[in-house]
Order: sequence, then C-alpha cells, then structure tokens
Amino acid sequence: MAYILPLSSPVFDGNESHYMQQVIGSGLLATNGEFIEKFEKKLSWKIRSHQAVALNSGTSALHLALILLGVQSGDEVICQSFTFCASANPIVYLGATPVFVDSETDTWNMSPELLEDAILSRISQGKKPKAIVVVHLFGMPAKMKEILEISERYDIPVLEDAAEAVGSTYMGRSCGSFGRIGVFSFNGNKIITTGGGGALLSNDVSIVEKGKYLSTQAREDLPYYQHLEIGYNYRMNNMAAGIGLAQLEKLDECVSKRRAVNQLYRTLLEGFPGIEFQPELAESASNFWLSTILIDEKKTGFSNDKLRVKLFREGIETRFLWKPLHLQPVFRGARFYGGRVSEKLFLSGICLPSSENLSHEDQKKVVRVFEKTLSKVL
Repeated sequence: MAYILPLSSPVFDGNESHYMQQVIGSGLLATNGEFIEKFEKKLSWKIRSHQAVALNSGTSALHLALILLGVQSGDEVICQSFTFCASANPIVYLGATPVFVDSETDTWNMSPELLEDAILSRISQGKKPKAIVVVHLFGMPAKMKEILEISERYDIPVLEDAAEAVGSTYMGRSCGSFGRIGVFSFNGNKIITTGGGGALLSNDVSIVEKGKYLSTQAREDLPYYQHLEIGYNYRMNNMAAGIGLAQLEKLDECVSKRRAVNQLYRTLLEGFPGIEFQPELAESASNFWLSTILIDEKKTGFSNDKLRVKLFREGIETRFLWKPLHLQPVFRGARFYGGRVSEKLFLSGICLPSSENLSHEDQKKVVRVFEKTLSKVL
C-alpha cells in the first residue's frame, strides 16, 4: 500500500543526483571509488575523532563488530531486549548466546541496574559475557555514563548500536562514539540513507583497519587473490556512498526538522489524556528518528492497535514499538533479566509518521484522527 503519510521516508534535495552522475561517469560503481573514502571521512568528522568503515548494512556492521570484539561460538553476549532483531541476530550468527536485559522507563533503553545484575549472575555461573550490546532506541540516547562505568568495572566491552541514532548526542558527544565499537544504519527509512548501508566506527585504528580488511573478503594486498582469513562481502559500494555523502552534508538540518516534528506532536497532543511521549533527559539530544508515544487505554478509551487501524484507514502509516526480543519465538528459552518494562512499552506504544518533510497540516491530519477516535469513546 502506498501511504499518503509514510512512517519515515527519505528526502533527496541535496547533491544526491550530482554525485550519482559523478559516480556513473567514473565507471566505478562497486566497492572501490572515491566516494567511499569521502563518505567515511565526512562521517568521521561528524562523529568527531572516530574513524569509520562504510558497510552495506547496519546488520553487517553489528556482525563485523562482534567478530572484531572476539565473540566466538559458546560465548555469551548481553543485549538490550527492547530493540529490533538485528541487534541480536549477529550474536547467533557466530554461535554465541544472547542474554537479554530489560529497559528502564527514563529512556526506554537498557537498564544499567539490570545490566549489572545480569553480569554478576553470569559471572557467578562461570559465564562472563564477552560483550554488551546497547541500543539508542528510536534515536534516544541510552544512559551511557552508567553503562560505561559498569563496562569498565567488569572489563566487558560495549558495542554501541546507534543504528537509529545518527545525529543524536549524549553529554555533547555523538552517539556511536562511546563504545569500543559503534555502528550506524543508513537503511531507506533512517534519518539519512544510502538506500541500504551502514558503518562501523572506532577510535582504535587497528579495529578500523581490520574491519576494512574483513569487509572486502579478507583479500591480501597481492597481485592475485589470496586469503588468510574468512572475510565478508560487506563493503559499501560507491553509488551508495555518493548518496550517503550528500545526505551527510545536511544531517544537522535533518535532525533539526525531525526534532521540530516531534515538538509539534507534543504541542498538538498536549491536552489529550493518556498520551505520553518517549522521555528525553537533560543530558541527551535525540534525533527523534521516530516520534513515539504510549497510550493509556484506561484514559483514552482506545488502544494502540485501535488507533493504528484508524490511521491506516486514512492512509497514515504507523508502527508498533519493537516487540521485546526475549518474547520473540525465535529466542524462546533465552535468559532474560528484568521485569515487564519493555513488554508494557510494546503493548501500549506506537510510532507516528516522522519524516522530515511532514508539513504542519500533515501532522494536524494525524492528530485529527486522535480527536475523532477520542470523541467516539466519550
């Protein structure tokens, strides 16, 4: 279905076409060409001090990052439960086991207290986790100060899944720059896109260089094909990098527009009983990739699903919040530390259309569906 108001659509109003013509003119369309390096340098500059490896997806970046952290078959990796499955699937690719941790209510991200509980529990059973996968959900920064203190206390590296948080900051620093390794996604619905793409970031040069090497099938620098390690076809292509460079050039503008969309929703929905937005702490600045709300059915008289259906009938796309991974059938039996925070968020939450090019009238159209739905229950 073609939605009148999609959830999150890309906007190509910069140098995308110009750079594409340059890429096509060069004849270098695959995993070589000048735009890949330009994109990596621009991304590194935006994130400050961290070097980047441009890859073909955020999932590839997560998989490669776990390999670079030494995760192997039989290991355990702690992972936020309230996230998309791509945060945990690469753990399983490697034959390791995910251990899920519940969220806290301040940011909806991994609870530092429960993280420490999980670490102590696993250590007591002779299973010290090999890594911690922390997610900045919908662009909202996690409590990295507390999480990094725990990481250092137990000497367990943090893999920072900033797939949804390009342009978000925490304590004045870019999300993706806190962990031993950070990853981004540039999928078609993200705040900036390369069509399909991702990146791995680290301030450890050896990690970055090894990441580049493994992402191009671990080919040795010889005049013939020789491979000493198993590699992966994970490198970003030159065409995607050209689009990505153009998108990066306007990242600050994209973030500003998405934040404005979120603020207008907050204003328009301010008087509605039972509507609660994802909190933003004082030390955080979310890119608000998606504007998300919780619905208290006892106060509104309608559920997130009923609202979703009403909006769908008006051609307005929405999405439930992520179903926690510890509740997913594919991870049945996985260890989980926490209560029902992420479960309750899933059961009452919904994502609203959040594209940067939403007009005020578009957002008012969304809110009018709230008004109609509420009036029918009063």
